[in-house]
Amino acid sequence: MFDMMHFSRLKHIFPLSIKLCIALAWPLTISGQSLPEAKRPLVEVALPSLGDAHTQSLSPIAERKLGNRIMRSIGQDPQIIDDALIGEYIDTQWALLLNSARRQGHITSELDGAFAWKAFLVRDKNINAFALPGGYIGIHLGLIANSRSKDELASVLAHELSHVTQRHIARMMGEANRTSWVSMASMLLGAIAASRSPEVAQALIVGGQGLALQNELNFSRDMEREADRIGYGVLDNAGFAPEGMMHMFEQLQQAARLNDDNRFPYLRSHPLTVERIGEARSRMGNQDASPKAPNDAGLGLYHVLMAARSKVLMDPRSLMLEPFLKAPDSQLSEQSLWVHQYTRLLAATQLKDKTTANLVLAELSPLLRSLHGPDATAVKRLMQLSEIELLLETDRSEQALTLFKLAVTPLRPEALLFARAVLTSPNGENNNHSLWQTAASSLQTLTINRPDDATAWILLSALWQKMGLNLRALHAEAQASAARGDLQGAIDRVESARRRFPPNTPSDFMEQSAMDSHLREWLKTHKEDEEQDR
Repeated sequence: MFDMMHFSRLKHIFPLSIKLCIALAWPLTISGQSLPEAKRPLVEVALPSLGDAHTQSLSPIAERKLGNRIMRSIGQDPQIIDDALIGEYIDTQWALLLNSARRQGHITSELDGAFAWKAFLVRDKNINAFALPGGYIGIHLGLIANSRSKDELASVLAHELSHVTQRHIARMMGEANRTSWVSMASMLLGAIAASRSPEVAQALIVGGQGLALQNELNFSRDMEREADRIGYGVLDNAGFAPEGMMHMFEQLQQAARLNDDNRFPYLRSHPLTVERIGEARSRMGNQDASPKAPNDAGLGLYHVLMAARSKVLMDPRSLMLEPFLKAPDSQLSEQSLWVHQYTRLLAATQLKDKTTANLVLAELSPLLRSLHGPDATAVKRLMQLSEIELLLETDRSEQALTLFKLAVTPLRPEALLFARAVLTSPNGENNNHSLWQTAASSLQTLTINRPDDATAWILLSALWQKMGLNLRALHAEAQASAARGDLQGAIDRVESARRRFPPNTPSDFMEQSAMDSHLREWLKTHKEDEEQDR
């Protein structure tokens, strides 16, 4: 249920967006896992008919435009964070589910090309996830932190992905002829404004729109059942344990019942009935549906470490981090010891406590050497990158550089950390110039594949400035601003670059041409946004 009448009570944007948009969930993974190529079905499966033809009045392209507009509005919110390791983990699992949905024909070619299919992280301890129009998926760190296995987490994602692939958002918005998707956009943007200024929100949400749209945005029972049914198939086809859906449903319901402290907004927007849980159990057939113990090695060490990372990052205040620094109990199982020590290492890194962090690394060393199993390679990489993070946070960039291999890498966590190490290295410019070039090459590869990667653009700008490529540096700054949704900032930077650095070389003229192309695009979009805001 979407309780739009109480939006003004909410303290920040994301629970609010959940209630007004569509609650969705998302991903997890084993780092470095290769993704299988999606195979297109010979015949694409048509959507099941849950409504009349007019429920498809919001086209995929129109829905994507609406989603883009909302993302530009929230892109600069500090609650949206970029953690390369958790992001990589989520992106990998998300891709597995997307490929599964493609193979089964749930994502048609039209929908595939129109939607963003992009997940982003929200620094929030609440157990929740949500989708914005156009395939943007928001994931609370609290959900990742409280999931016991990748299968449980993926089950929520598969269910919510099915709401998207079955066009439930568009269908609900088309149910009432009097409600257009344009007025829906106004409602969503009004909700965003409410988190900062209730007065602005009241100017956008007028009359009885809120009450009328509350009914339009509630998923019907048929839609919930359809998302359960299709999500189960997507989960299974993607290679996850299908019982994860039933276990996640049961865990969420029990936790919310025992501890009703408003930390479970996902359950308020997606109420779990006994009937739905029973249907999830019945899909298991004769398979063993008994929940596994949290310390079962089969749950995957990498997942529980990512959950631990999410737990630390979801509230970075010193008051919340200091309890994590205590020494481990001698009676802990091996997996619990890993979780405790990794949590301790991350907390010490955030607090810049070199003594505790170095002690943890020394204590983990024998565990790391004896590590084996399917997660061993991923966990060893995670520990190396976490050690590099520690060295950078405690101003030891030269030591961090010794842990890297000097080669262009397509892996985002390595590329970002290497760039940070190179930029903060105290060595002279002559020694660092080749390192700057190597780091810039890796980041350029990233931005080709991820043109909206604001973090990569910021680091690339700093590297190009070090190398004396001032026009490129300002263009990269502009790209970072646009990626965060600050179109005016992007426009200002391009115009400043044109005034300060007139092109003198062929490469400068090419850069100027690319900037002019982006400038025209940003000016057009910015004008459209201003017209919609009037």
